[in-house]
Amino acid sequence: MSVMPSATPLTLPTQPKPLRLGFLGTGWIGRHRMAALAGQAGVEVAALSDRDPVSLAAAQAVAADAAVADDLDELLAMDLDGIVIATPSALHAAQAIKALCAGVAVFCQKPLGRNAAEVEDVIEAARINDRLLGVDMSYRFTAAMKAIRGLVREQALGRVHSIDLQFHNAYGPDKPWFYDPLESGGGCVMDLGIHLVDLALWTLGFPAVTLVESDLKQGGKPLCEPGGACEDHAFATLRLADGATVRLACSWGLHAGQDAVISAAFYGTQGGARLRNIGGSFYDFMGEHMQGTQCVPLSLPPDDWGGRAAIDWARRLAEGRGFDPASTELLEVARVLDRIYAGR
Repeated sequence: MSVMPSATPLTLPTQPKPLRLGFLGTGWIGRHRMAALAGQAGVEVAALSDRDPVSLAAAQAVAADAAVADDLDELLAMDLDGIVIATPSALHAAQAIKALCAGVAVFCQKPLGRNAAEVEDVIEAARINDRLLGVDMSYRFTAAMKAIRGLVREQALGRVHSIDLQFHNAYGPDKPWFYDPLESGGGCVMDLGIHLVDLALWTLGFPAVTLVESDLKQGGKPLCEPGGACEDHAFATLRLADGATVRLACSWGLHAGQDAVISAAFYGTQGGARLRNIGGSFYDFMGEHMQGTQCVPLSLPPDDWGGRAAIDWARRLAEGRGFDPASTELLEVARVLDRIYAGR
């Protein structure tokens, strides 16, 4: 089997005028996605908005010709085709709904909402206003996960019966709001576990989840009252309608011996496939296909995957896409997160 060095770059279709995009929130992740989009022919970084002058200045260094808006209302008055939202989690749902109802497409950082009710409201706003909604589920766009999903869909692994997922970050978030459940919606599950749940369900075609069990900890002790504090370590087990079992673990500040441990392994009756990070990296991944004691590489670095979800959204927007029914997948992930926090 040949090794895939990286996923095929995404490009926007030829269009009569560039997409005018606004960027609400220009911290590190917002600037990274802005740079990825700015590198695409057919995209104009039209406007920026951030309350932090340092973040705003850093964004202006990349997009010097962009207008500056004081807030979302000013952005929405600038005749934009789409808005990229990278603000604190508590603001995502309300900001996305406001933009969608103004007729502007939205690409939002995860989580789209702090719970399933907020996510459902955003999806409904996108549906009613027939606007394209995207969320930065970026790990779907790694070369490794693209190859793994292909193997699963082709039934090359046989019947997938067990999925093991990990995302351990040896550090914690550097913004105080991450540690306030009212602001963030939750701790490491909302920050990291959301990607694991999404990868499992997306790869398997979003089967129904029949049972959820979870164990949340904070400071090494059981989190007895979810919602009162943010968990920094979590285990969860999902039982799927087809009989498969998903086991996931995620954490902040784990003594992992390296910066990060990230993996997604899918085991079937005829083989297995795995994404794993290399050398503790947050960015370098390889994909592997396992059969018995044999392990064959599916993909290797370098793989510039970080901005592909945003570029894919922009490509669909340039094609004139409106509401995408696949957005409802985001609600399925949010419902599972709600159940992990509820422990059932």
